[in-house]
Amino acid sequence: MASTETSPAQDSGSVEAGLDALETNATGRPPFRQTLVNKILPPVIALAVVLVVWYILYPIVDDPTKLPSPGAVGSAFQDAWLKGDLLGYIWTSVSRGLLGFFFALLIGTPLGLLVARVRFVRAAIGPILSGLQSLPSVAWVPPAVIWLGLNNSMMYAVILLGAVPSIANGLVSGVDQVPPLFLRAGRTMGATGVKGIWHITLPAALPGYVAGLKQGWAFSWRSLMAAEIIASFPDLGVGLGQLLENARTASDMAMVFEAILLILFVGIAIDLLIFSPLERWVLRSRGLLVKS
Repeated sequence: MASTETSPAQDSGSVEAGLDALETNATGRPPFRQTLVNKILPPVIALAVVLVVWYILYPIVDDPTKLPSPGAVGSAFQDAWLKGDLLGYIWTSVSRGLLGFFFALLIGTPLGLLVARVRFVRAAIGPILSGLQSLPSVAWVPPAVIWLGLNNSMMYAVILLGAVPSIANGLVSGVDQVPPLFLRAGRTMGATGVKGIWHITLPAALPGYVAGLKQGWAFSWRSLMAAEIIASFPDLGVGLGQLLENARTASDMAMVFEAILLILFVGIAIDLLIFSPLERWVLRSRGLLVKS
């Protein structure tokens, strides 16, 4: 009679094979119908609901100076496109915002590491960074104009003051959550100093760091819009903030809605194209998100 007992090695192999099969099935690309239902339809339905509510409210308000019709806003977009100005509005603000955010990244990252790793520095400037993060970015526009004048340097200064504290605090939060065991293991393997920061600290602190980057971009974009609205000047070109201010001055509500929708569109697009994929990559690399 043949024995039905299996060895521990065979059991282990069976378990591994089962886990591999589960992982293979989980990481397969979902069908298009599932993607359509879960990811495409919800925002389309939400947009449709907003448009329906807009169409209902417009005749109730019955005052184009307070609530323009969707058709009037569409005409404003069409006019800006036909004149060749629409992409110029977007590019002027996006180029400033991304370049300012890049500078904020270069400053906020080493500052965050310094605050996180040096106790005296944390005690000295940690509360200041938290206070700066809670300070409305619009407050920096008047002093920046006085110090630097009406130019792009003023715009970048406002972006830096708005974004650097968020990036630094996000990295500090991420470093604080790194398990001490990782650091000890890194030192045991010779990863000390800059090598330990690059290979151990930063990778382990990525979740908090990415959250800080995302918040830093939100602050930098809001800071830039405040600067463009308040410090409007012809030599600076017309960005989305200037477009909004020009519309307010002209009492053109269709153009006001055009500017607001463009500002919202850019914020959503940057999040979907840059930060959401980055967040998914960080979560997936830690086994917290199934690849889809």
